Amino acid sequence: MSGLALQQQTIWLTGASSGIGEALAKALQPLCKHLYVSARSEDKLADLANAHSNVTALAVDVTDPESVRNAAEFIQNHGGLDTVIANAGTCEYVDVDDFDTRLIERVMQTNFIGLAHCVEAALPLLKNSQAGYLVAVSSSSTWLAMPRAQAYGASKAAVNYFMESMAADLKHIGIDVSVVLPGFVKTPLTDLNDFPMPMMITAEDAAERIISGLEKRRFAIHFPQRFTLILKLLGLLPAPLRLKLSSRMSRLPQGSSS
Repeated sequence: MSGLALQQQTIWLTGASSGIGEALAKALQPLCKHLYVSARSEDKLADLANAHSNVTALAVDVTDPESVRNAAEFIQNHGGLDTVIANAGTCEYVDVDDFDTRLIERVMQTNFIGLAHCVEAALPLLKNSQAGYLVAVSSSSTWLAMPRAQAYGASKAAVNYFMESMAADLKHIGIDVSVVLPGFVKTPLTDLNDFPMPMMITAEDAAERIISGLEKRRFAIHFPQRFTLILKLLGLLPAPLRLKLSSRMSRLPQGSSS
């Protein structure tokens, strides 16, 4: 369905305090009817909310279902919701010499279970919208298994499957679904990476590309396309070739660059 123009939409953006979320919040603010921005710390969102009457900041921890439900109830009581953008996420890398299941649980809890909490809370509101829209931020890294990314990659692969399945189930009631699959974006999270990140773009550039995809309501919003298409093609290689490529990357010393 064509959906509402951004100017008519009330949007809830999670993970809005830094990185892609922060840039997306700033880019969406002048374009939408009302913007709810949430993060674990409401203080980090105060400047944007104080400066603009169409922005409301909410303290939300997506790993806490009660916190998410409370936010959804607040939004419902203040006029409802048209679009939710589940952007909150984290990244931790696995050390196979010191494997820690708790790390896997932490990443899955935020990146995937946190998404499910948001969907559970927001779905009734989206059903009441003229043109509900469910959006989740994933990663283009899901097309090719990366070294040390067992937790992050698996969590984002779960997001992809979940969102495609949700799209199939929600189509008949008129709720559109999109999944955002960025390449490398300069954020506080990627600043911690110790490996080469080709074709990196700024968070502001990422926000512009996301908004372009949202306006068209594409299911898969991936960028930068030159990078994501390469990953897609590599992902189509036979498994032995993909594993050979991944294993070569895993042998790169930390801090190496090219």
